Order: sequence, then structure tokens, then C-alpha cells
Amino acid sequence: MKQDVLSLIEQNYPNLSPSARSIANYLQQHPLAIVSQTSAEIAEHTHTSKATVSRFFRQLGFESQQDAKQAQLQLRQNGVPVLTQGHSIDQTAEELKNLSQTFEGLHADILNDVCAQLANASRVTLIGFRNSYPVALHFRQQLQQIRPSIRLLPQPGQTLGEDLHDILDDEVIVLFGFQRRTRVFKKIVEVLKGHQTILITDPTGQMYNQQVSQVLVCHLGNDNPFYSYAAPMSLVSMLSNRVYDLIGKNGHHRTQAISQLFNELGEME
Repeated sequence: MKQDVLSLIEQNYPNLSPSARSIANYLQQHPLAIVSQTSAEIAEHTHTSKATVSRFFRQLGFESQQDAKQAQLQLRQNGVPVLTQGHSIDQTAEELKNLSQTFEGLHADILNDVCAQLANASRVTLIGFRNSYPVALHFRQQLQQIRPSIRLLPQPGQTLGEDLHDILDDEVIVLFGFQRRTRVFKKIVEVLKGHQTILITDPTGQMYNQQVSQVLVCHLGNDNPFYSYAAPMSLVSMLSNRVYDLIGKNGHHRTQAISQLFNELGEME
């Protein structure tokens, strides 16, 4: 995977000619130009020529300005925060689009099956790394209020081998895997093969379809430098509510008992 154009500019800046430095200065100040402008437009803004712009990108290691643009877009697809749109993005519309695409793509029979598993399993294990960890943590907080035997992995400072070895036959594992996934993620999927594993991921995680029991796809958006986790959090909320309905009275009694403990401990306002 090629590096970010801006990082390459910084690395190569001392070796650039005066005209190439003009281009470098312009792109550092206007990074969106890398993907939104042609070589001719960059040349015009920097008072250089198309040939100079072409030489500039070749010096950075690209075949052309178009090659640099594609590399920049590919970085974004791989989860690297890179500016690819202007500042006029309608954030509300973007979030609504992510939510709509996510929920329209979920099949009712799969959701019903997943929720039944989460309600009836002897234990539920939630696994998430990096940006997936807070989503898994929130899911744990929700599920633990309505049913026992919920655990979150990895524990801080701990390895996974012991816990993955102790997975029960009727245990359900919910694996969260959003970009950018760690190298160990693929190995975890392989270790969990044969177990009841639910993968909650973005569209790129569908590559694991054949290795897990169910896949729930969330859309995170591609226009902003950073992905949005509104859709995964909303999915977790929906699953928690459905599981609560399935558990029924036992879930209600558990939430009441936990609320009573909150009061006794003085943990809540």
C-alpha cells in the first residue's frame, strides 16, 4: 500500500527543486487538490507547468498525478483518515444515509436468529479491537443489564489464548471488525471456525462470510476523513432491545435488581 501523498511530500521536500516545492507547498495547504484537481489545474495554481507537475509526482514515487489520486483514494478505502471531499458535507444527511443503508441491508430472518442466539446462549462473548472496542463495550453494558454471562475481550493487558480456549459449546461470540482491522483479526476468525460466531463489520468484512455463522454489515461512510460509528451503535441498540423483548420477565427483573444495586451503592444520580 502506497503512503499518503502528504507524508511523501514531507519526506522528499529537501530534495525538491524550487518549482517542485511550490507544488508541494500548494498541496500541503490544499490537500483536497490531490484528488479533486487535474495536473493542469495544479500547474495553474502553482505557476508551473503540467510537465513540472508530472515530474513532481514521479519524484514522489507515482507514475502520474492520476496514480497519486488513486493511491490517496485507496488509502481512504483502507481506513486511513484522508481528506477526499470539500468542507460542504451535510453531516446529518451523511449519517442518515449510513443508517438507511445499514438497516435496509439487514434481513429479518437473520436478525431474528441472531437475537434468539443472544437471548438463549449459555454465555455471550464480545470481541473488538481499536475502534471496534467501544462498540463492543457498549453492547456489553446493554446486554449485561438484561442477561447474565456476558464477557468482553480482550481484557486490558491480557492475551486472548486462554479465553478463546474456554469457549463453551453453546456459547455465542460477537466479533466486531471495522476498518482498520488488526493483523490478529484474521487469525481469530480462523480459531473461531466451528463456533457460533456473529460478525458485525463494514462492507469490507464480508470477505469472512464463509468463516462465520452470520454477518451484519454496517455502513460507516466514505466522504469524511474519519468513519462514523453511528450505524454500529444504532444496530447494537436495536439488537439489545430485541433481546430484551425475547427474554421477557427475567430481563425485566434483572434490570430492576441492578437498578436497586445502583441505588444502594450510590453509583447514579
